[in-house]
Amino acid sequence: MHHRPSATIKCNNPVTVMTNSAAPHLLPVFARADIGFERGEGVWLIATNGDCYLDFTSGVAVNALGHAHPALVKALQEQATKLWHMSNLFQSPDGEKLAARLCSESFADFVFFCNSGAEALEGVIKLVRHHHFSKGHPERYRIITFEGAFHGRTLATLAATGSAKYLEGFGPPMDGFDQVAHGDIEAVKKAIGPATAGILIEPIQGEGGVRSAPLGFLKALRQLCDEKGLLLAFDEVQTGMGRTGDLFAHRRTGVTPDVMSLAKALGGGFPIGAVLATADAASGMGPGSHGSTFGGNPLAIAAANAVLDVMLRPGFFDHVQKMSLLLKQKLASVIDRHPDIVSEVRGEGLLIGIKAVVPSGDLIAALRNEKLLTVGAGDNVVRFLPPLIVTEAEIEDSVIRLERACAALSGSKRTAS
Repeated sequence: MHHRPSATIKCNNPVTVMTNSAAPHLLPVFARADIGFERGEGVWLIATNGDCYLDFTSGVAVNALGHAHPALVKALQEQATKLWHMSNLFQSPDGEKLAARLCSESFADFVFFCNSGAEALEGVIKLVRHHHFSKGHPERYRIITFEGAFHGRTLATLAATGSAKYLEGFGPPMDGFDQVAHGDIEAVKKAIGPATAGILIEPIQGEGGVRSAPLGFLKALRQLCDEKGLLLAFDEVQTGMGRTGDLFAHRRTGVTPDVMSLAKALGGGFPIGAVLATADAASGMGPGSHGSTFGGNPLAIAAANAVLDVMLRPGFFDHVQKMSLLLKQKLASVIDRHPDIVSEVRGEGLLIGIKAVVPSGDLIAALRNEKLLTVGAGDNVVRFLPPLIVTEAEIEDSVIRLERACAALSGSKRTAS
């Protein structure tokens, strides 16, 4: 029995949509599924043909509070009647409030607002380099990164990512990044030289296959940075804002970075990114050293403050952790029953990866046929990224749909053989 969305959502009530599929004009850089959505509520999305889908993609870890959350809708509607844009040439009272809240919940003393994860990582890279420049060491500009990482699609963040498939065709990769094996502390030590400025790592690699950095490894990186005078930067674009069961993933590790990137869930669906840094890490970043036209615009700030209002309520992260445990337990039972389709559960909080035995794309398609939306990752992994407000009933519903998808794939395998 599938759990249904609330009575306000009417499924299978198609709307008329004007399309011109004969001559699409969106640059074809996305392999888009043949489905479009016109509205959503909570964890549910309603397609243009009226079908209802359980959304365990969350816009790739963006819609942390689901779709059309009343607090976010109210905040944006109110702000939309006041001010949309006013330039960083002037004071930003609401931006200052958001920055202060983020600093009080983290290690940071300063925050820079931008519009996306890639922009936040660009800011991290610039800040790490400028830190050493301002202290009289301009030769220290190189950053150590890790295999399997994903840091963005700009030329600098692509170079930091280091993946050949993303870099191909865009000229020589930008200089300044030394990539080593994930989890190999000896390789990190060997990579450190006179030009090294910092180390950049995701506490959990999202795109790379939901691979967690071992706790001992993160602690060793912190120690290395302290010994060598390097900055430790955490990319928490995907892991941040509650996704792993705490506001930031590093809070569960006890390892504190000097610099951190945020984006995705920070605005609950409205584009906003942020760079968080200690006063020492940010030393030298004075007027003119960095900037953004739209960064910290009033609409984005209103959305992010509303997200924090919800997430900082007592019990919010307890709920995420409880749902995580339930989902992991139920996924483990599916693996026991379908070892020919799925083999392993990974991740923390509601950043969950299922290692597939069949091609992960086949499993994602089978799940979509069951009206469950998931997203792929490296290492043949399917990510389950439900909104953090997901209920027990919706978790159970998702596993029923997974069970059906596995059974369908098992059946097709038997037929093929």
